[in-house]
Amino acid sequence: MADRVTVIGWDGSPLTSAARSALAAATLVAGAAHHLALPEVPPTAERIRLGSLHLAARRIAGHRGTAVVLADGDPGFFGVVRTLRAPEHGLEVEVVPAVSAVAAAFARAGMPWDDAQVVVAHPRTLRRAVNVCRAHSKVAVLTSPGAGPAELALLLDGVHRTFVICEELGTDRERVTVLTSDKAADHSWRDPNVVIVIGGAGQVSAAEPGWLFGQPPHLTATRGWARPRPEGDGSPGEGPAGEGESAQLRAAQLARLGPRAGDLVWDIGAGSGALAVDAAALGAAVIAVDADPRACERVTAAARRRGVQIQVVAGRAPHVLENLPEPDVVRVGGGGAEVVAAVADRRPERIVSHASTRDDAEAIGRTLGEHGYAVECALLQSVGLDTRTWAEQERSVVFLLAAERPVSR
Repeated sequence: MADRVTVIGWDGSPLTSAARSALAAATLVAGAAHHLALPEVPPTAERIRLGSLHLAARRIAGHRGTAVVLADGDPGFFGVVRTLRAPEHGLEVEVVPAVSAVAAAFARAGMPWDDAQVVVAHPRTLRRAVNVCRAHSKVAVLTSPGAGPAELALLLDGVHRTFVICEELGTDRERVTVLTSDKAADHSWRDPNVVIVIGGAGQVSAAEPGWLFGQPPHLTATRGWARPRPEGDGSPGEGPAGEGESAQLRAAQLARLGPRAGDLVWDIGAGSGALAVDAAALGAAVIAVDADPRACERVTAAARRRGVQIQVVAGRAPHVLENLPEPDVVRVGGGGAEVVAAVADRRPERIVSHASTRDDAEAIGRTLGEHGYAVECALLQSVGLDTRTWAEQERSVVFLLAAERPVSR
């Protein structure tokens, strides 16, 4: 076990006295090539070029002496400290932080970032990082080889954003480039880089104060979801609810879907946009599909009122679904078994639908089962009451079908 492990963050500025002292006493130094080339690294110290952090941690754990790990930016912010402190390594560390790459990138852009989302993009998480960029108007992406600005731009096809690309921050090769997302795929970018992704209808005035990191004030101001929509109150889908749009059914559908940050939701037959808006407010990226141009206008207006990002696609399912990016969860609000079959072919994790008759419910359930989904069905009945007279206002009876794709072994 190393006698002492110090993790030093480096942001290109001169090392602090605490960092220099730790390096002077080090008998082992781990870091990237540009870290190991720093003049403060003792010539007699053993040097480890960081590749696999877990392999390096094992070597540090077996070292008898004083170890230093050098890392870019703040090593406690999506950095090496988490790996070094993992229980299997048993390392207690002291940390000398520096300005994080995200903070430096926003400083170069001259923008506040308390209302920004921050995501890490690896090849295995790239699609989820892109979904966060679809869902929010300000996102910082910590990229990696194979999941950089070009790949982000390609997967954001059809969604307009502005990229602020900060390459090799803190070095003499630092470069900051601002361009639209459709142009980013045409360039080669140097690693490491941070991409600030901004734009969309949900942007909030920079002067508006917030109180919770990563959450614009407008997304924390509205309480609840799947709320009733009184006629004429300006709520999403103003007017009487259509088939399948009762608040009670929407609540059950959202509960089964479980939309979350990093997910892409398809809402097929979006109607008023009420469910799409609720899913977006819960942090998911949403593509709302409807064949009726007036419905598309209502969805766009509902998203604007709530201050959320929704991509609206006009067209008739199932044909319009062919070119859409892969969904995580899907609500089928219309089209019956034919559309459900097309959705199931794309293998989302969860699918919910509804039917007004038992025959239609059986057809949808049979289709889902044939595609290998585990299906549940419930008959939901709700009756609205006027609390002044307790007279019945409206009644809704509908079959709710929820399907989950079995977990691959």
